[in-house]
Amino acid sequence: MEKFIKLSNGVEMPVLGYGVFQVTPEECERCVADALSVGYRMIDTAQAYQNEEGVGAAIRKSSIPREEIFLVSKIWMTNYGYLKAKESIDESLRKLGTDYLDLMLLHQPFCDYYGAWQALEEAYREGKLRAIGVSNFYPDHLIDLCANVEIRPMINQVETHVFHQQTVARKYMDELGVAHMAWGPLAEGKNGFFQNETLQKIGEKYGKTGPQVALRYLMELGVIVIPKSSKKERMAQNLDLFDFALTDDDKAELAKLDTGKPVIMPSHHDPEIVKWFMSLLPPR
Repeated sequence: MEKFIKLSNGVEMPVLGYGVFQVTPEECERCVADALSVGYRMIDTAQAYQNEEGVGAAIRKSSIPREEIFLVSKIWMTNYGYLKAKESIDESLRKLGTDYLDLMLLHQPFCDYYGAWQALEEAYREGKLRAIGVSNFYPDHLIDLCANVEIRPMINQVETHVFHQQTVARKYMDELGVAHMAWGPLAEGKNGFFQNETLQKIGEKYGKTGPQVALRYLMELGVIVIPKSSKKERMAQNLDLFDFALTDDDKAELAKLDTGKPVIMPSHHDPEIVKWFMSLLPPR
């Protein structure tokens, strides 16, 4: 299995990286340093995580050449609109201590994401961003955006794990040439993930853990994964996925785990969830 996927613009992106969602600013530098030391070369952060400085500090102190690290961040919706997004891209670059990002995403499909996308396109043309994309865009949002912009997203990062395999969404991503990236690939432990009998039974055949099976399964489906852990030994375990392959029977059993609905974040089409997102905006 290849360790890289080629995006629609030709940029090669690792299929496996380290995510820092819910890693505190105080812990982030240490966690990223550990991740880099065990072999990760893709780090996924976001403006909303408030830990871009920690990510940048760890990368600078690692002595790993910048070009060997694939660095991802996301613009938060309070920075949407062309001018705010443009300023926030430069702010993220400053906090991360780099003059370019390998991938920048729009974090949510709310507010003026068209204006923000214009800023992404501009920064992409200027060489500040090697690739651009979106996060949490459902098929309807993604189809609409792709039909109305000059440069289509290269990535869509959505909740994806064995309990929510995004089969329908992936069909449309494939049609649009948008690569599928998973957040929450370990389901944040929900639905009894770490005790799941199917994952454990398949893992026993290969001398692997249930989480390793779950991550390998997503990767074999063509999904980019960014598991998060604060423990160095678990980071190394999550990276150790390239010495086994699942059989068709394994994959048929794993497909049965799909509930077809979100487990971590309720649907973005739920009016109450949309109201909650709007409550995060500053008063007007």
